[in-house]
Amino acid sequence: MGPTPEGEPRFEPYHHPAAGWGAAKSVTNFLVREKALVDGPRAIMRMNHENTGFDCPGCAWPDDTKGLHLDICENGIKHVTWEMTSKRVGREFFATHSVTELAGWSDYDLENQGRLTEPMVYDPESDHYVPISWKDAFEVVGRALRGLDDPNQASYYTSGRLGNEATFLYQLMARELGTNNLPDCSNMCHEASGRALQASLGTGKGTVDLADWQTADALFIFGVNAASNAPRMLTALAEAYHRGAAIVHVNPLVEAAATRTIVPHDFTDMALFKSTRTSTLNLQPRIGGDMALVRGMAKAILEQSATDPKALDQEFIERHTHGFDAYRALCEATPWEELERQSGLTRADILKAARVYGEADRSIVSWCLGVTQHEHGVDTVREIVNLLLLRGNLGREGAGPSPVRGHSNVQGNRTCGIDHRPSDAFLDRLAEVCAIEPPRAHGMDTVRTIEAMSRGEIKVFVCMGGNFALAAPDTPVTYAALRTCDLTVQVSTKLNRSHVVHGAGALILPCLGRTEKDHQRKGVQSTSVEDSMSMVHLSIGMKRPASPHLLSEPAIVAGMARAALPDSATPWEWYIEDYDRIRDTMAKALDGFEDFNRRVRLPLGFRIKQPARELVFLTPSGRAEFSAAELPDVVPAPGTLALGTMRSHDQWNTTIYSDNDRYRGVKNLRTLVFMNRADMRERGIADLGPVDITSTARDGSRRSLHGYLAVPYDIPRGCAAGYMPEMNVLCALGDYSTQSDQPIMKHVNVTIAPSG
Repeated sequence: MGPTPEGEPRFEPYHHPAAGWGAAKSVTNFLVREKALVDGPRAIMRMNHENTGFDCPGCAWPDDTKGLHLDICENGIKHVTWEMTSKRVGREFFATHSVTELAGWSDYDLENQGRLTEPMVYDPESDHYVPISWKDAFEVVGRALRGLDDPNQASYYTSGRLGNEATFLYQLMARELGTNNLPDCSNMCHEASGRALQASLGTGKGTVDLADWQTADALFIFGVNAASNAPRMLTALAEAYHRGAAIVHVNPLVEAAATRTIVPHDFTDMALFKSTRTSTLNLQPRIGGDMALVRGMAKAILEQSATDPKALDQEFIERHTHGFDAYRALCEATPWEELERQSGLTRADILKAARVYGEADRSIVSWCLGVTQHEHGVDTVREIVNLLLLRGNLGREGAGPSPVRGHSNVQGNRTCGIDHRPSDAFLDRLAEVCAIEPPRAHGMDTVRTIEAMSRGEIKVFVCMGGNFALAAPDTPVTYAALRTCDLTVQVSTKLNRSHVVHGAGALILPCLGRTEKDHQRKGVQSTSVEDSMSMVHLSIGMKRPASPHLLSEPAIVAGMARAALPDSATPWEWYIEDYDRIRDTMAKALDGFEDFNRRVRLPLGFRIKQPARELVFLTPSGRAEFSAAELPDVVPAPGTLALGTMRSHDQWNTTIYSDNDRYRGVKNLRTLVFMNRADMRERGIADLGPVDITSTARDGSRRSLHGYLAVPYDIPRGCAAGYMPEMNVLCALGDYSTQSDQPIMKHVNVTIAPSG
């Protein structure tokens, strides 16, 4: 799926600090390759600047509280440069290349053609995309939506790149049309986090902010590859180490971010090649073993409390929690032998982590997809909250739960209404403010949408950003499902796989990028985004649009809405003249957005209130809830391995920049599987030897990849890892968590053998 390799596959462990000169060299090479030596540095000087710049379209890590003027990272620069390319994909390109031909191109080559410049519609007779006016394109969408027998025959997907204003209009359109079918990328990533935190604390978000990261005594980082997925976290880790905080990384792979770093904007350290450690302890549980580790830490703290009255915050537990006695009994009844077996760690290792936690006055626990993409993801996040509650690590500075959201505005999407399971309170307020009658029945998430497509029940699929065809599990099934639709609509900046895997009818609607100026009737507009820690701030593009024919995402939503709802009283066109008007409506409809237009223009924006941070728990008991879930069995059956999918370093979501993975020492190779050397030896697999990987789904069906190369790696026995989206084919659509409905991308049961 990446570019053509530049040479033979190579593997050599990476021993240098994360970021630093390795990142600087990689960025320079990328800017040269993309011919962006002028626009690239200009963008770097505007990215993530408070109220004058644009928000990085990459990860959702918060902007620095100190107003740092180089709050940037390698992957953010690459992501922005990839968007600002001078290459263009217009009508001449589509006239030259049929869809059948494009379907045979690599995903890298599709995106590398450049920015889309005008709306296109699929012509089945010629098998080409052909130009269409915006007016006619909107009418195609409107006619298809108006002609549905049931509004639930349409589904409206969004990725995390969509700004808050477009998000609000998008969900308003779907609900005015009569459906809650609003799947999003969170259904595949952090759904477990939201459900767990809601059940435990009455809020679906973390409670900490970046200032808490700067004051915590201990940081526990679970299932996060920070150097690639949230690189600006490296600054927080380096600062924590300098002030003497403990930093514990928990991951089956010891990633580069868990070793040491040179922060690029620290010019003295760069000049002196001076690195800073980013961990004080690394633990490598088996895949899925995090819950057993956390349960073991809690068990150790509870055992210590028998002789040490300071081990527990008894006053906090009594005043603010519910269910403690049941949880304590469960921990006491769980044998150490079982905790060791399920975690893959020794009791001594678990006690080390517990000791760090017990000695810290203020602790933050952070996690990402390594925790959530499992059958028991909800239970694991709730177990993390249990651990925090034991010592009152909630509602005070430097303490609390901190999920790391992966995509720029995925949390803002959910806050602003992208939710297939909306609450009655949200719908009541939306009805009152926007004068519509929103549907009350729950809609379909990502997995349910694909299943419904496969049954022929989804006729129209609208996709705001992202690359749905590659992001979803069970790739052949997803492809076949998309092709059953009467119409697929892709709102995008660049060509990708989802444009060539389409319905009987298909539209490509090109939109402005985050870096570009958004001119509307009342002048240049700004949009807002919400970061991973609930800060909402403005983003203002700096660059002339790639084409005069591009529309903004809010304008595209409004155009589709008016065509589908010609008699709607919603002032779609009026909203687009001035986005402040959208924000004024959002201020009335969304809890926490009061006085939106003023507060979002404050330095660094504003933070949405988090009741649990103030020890206000919107749970049935009015208290923080301890959970008492049984420990899952995550030990692979004899002869099988637990495989987790992940991104390479030179990749952002489904966008692949090269076939290299610098931090893992891989060059010119993506079709690989990382394995424990003892597991390789047991199976007669040579270093970089070709292997066949076969997964077995819950229903007994099998899926295989052939000729992948085995790379020996420091990973626990019984575990393996490889890249998405290539390995998405191994995860059956039906293999989703019964707790969160998330595809179990991090725990696929496989067998691996030398290629026959």
